[in-house]
Amino acid sequence: MTGIAQLGRGLLWYLRELTGENQYDRYVERHAREHADTAPLSRREFERRRIDGMDPKPGSRCC
Repeated sequence: MTGIAQLGRGLLWYLRELTGENQYDRYVERHAREHADTAPLSRREFERRRIDGMDPKPGSRCC
């Protein structure tokens, strides 16, 4: 693999970590290990629950 391709993959990984894009992938992997007998949430439902869970604990957000 060329250095440019490795750099591109590293940059993509970093951006996905930074934006939280990879959280659903991690959820699906963990769900498959721990709850193989049930279907995981859809991406839409997962994101909805994640966003709804942020409301009660705003953290560093001002409003």
